[in-house]
Amino acid sequence: MYTVLVISCHPDDVEIACAGTLLKCKERGDRVVVCHLCSGNLGHVIIPPDELRVMRANEAKRAGALGGIDEVFWGGFDDLEIYDNNKEARDKVVDVIKRVDPDFIITHNPDDYMPDHTAVSRLVFDAAFTATLPNYHVKTEGAAKMVPIYYMDTLAGVEFNPTEYVDVTPYIDKKIEMLNCHESQIVWMRDHDGIDFPDMVRTCSRYRGYQCGADYAEGFRQCHVYLKGTTKRYLP
Repeated sequence: MYTVLVISCHPDDVEIACAGTLLKCKERGDRVVVCHLCSGNLGHVIIPPDELRVMRANEAKRAGALGGIDEVFWGGFDDLEIYDNNKEARDKVVDVIKRVDPDFIITHNPDDYMPDHTAVSRLVFDAAFTATLPNYHVKTEGAAKMVPIYYMDTLAGVEFNPTEYVDVTPYIDKKIEMLNCHESQIVWMRDHDGIDFPDMVRTCSRYRGYQCGADYAEGFRQCHVYLKGTTKRYLP
């Protein structure tokens, strides 16, 4: 029915914030495409970056296969090497959007807890407009549609008030199963932050469910600017 493009920063961000929604999109027949802009190579206490970069890519492949993701793109940036006020980074995102030509985009909230997330959010905002210009040339020619952007939840929902909810109750176990593919990050969150990561993600989904009358839910906030409004319900 729709083509959904998720542009995330790190390989596990999808599982944390919107995997249940993507599973629901797949069930209704959507094409689901994910782009991870950063490698996640700094997300461990012990594993060195070059080794972790490969490990995290393999974890993301397992999670994506489990969720039936149709295509995965990689931005090619390492952690803390992506910036929003940067033409190279913006053009890479523009190229992905032109190639995929989505009906809607999901990405990070502009006010999140770390610089990579906020940089990705601003890059997506800029690139989503730029990709609609046929005479702005990147590797992929032509122009994408002007489409809605939905910001996914922040980690633990801090300073995030959803304007949209998706009931993911039937998908919560698969969402956590996908998250468990990211074994390196479960260890990282335990050792670095003292958090049982799968339990935290499940609990946050439960909390969003309480807000909208579901057992488990994922929250989103639509980007409300000129031309990005819509009369349609794109989220499942």
